[in-house]
Amino acid sequence: MVPPKKGVKRDRKGRSAMSEVVTREYTINLHKRIFGVGFKKRAPRAVDEVRKFAEQQMGTKDVRVDTRLNKFLWSKGIRNVPYRVRVRLSRRRNDDEDSPYKLYTLVTHVRVTSSRS
Repeated sequence: MVPPKKGVKRDRKGRSAMSEVVTREYTINLHKRIFGVGFKKRAPRAVDEVRKFAEQQMGTKDVRVDTRLNKFLWSKGIRNVPYRVRVRLSRRRNDDEDSPYKLYTLVTHVRVTSSRS
């Protein structure tokens, strides 16, 4: 029996998932992402981790963080970052002519009344 060839691409029909404009909600566990990070780097690292998470989930290099989300991440200071944050990721078309990317991701904060339920 001959094993299947590696690297052979199959023909896919329809458009790719990357080109779709879509919005999803996620809860990001920041606690595990900033564990062991020095005090003065915790809030900046949290913002970087949110960017990285959005880039992985939506597949776009251009990630824009809303100011309200940034203020929430910094609300308890540089040292005491919230353990979890609920975010809405929106993949949108880029109208800017100069940008090399067709799509960008907008990350906005979703307020949660109760932390567990």
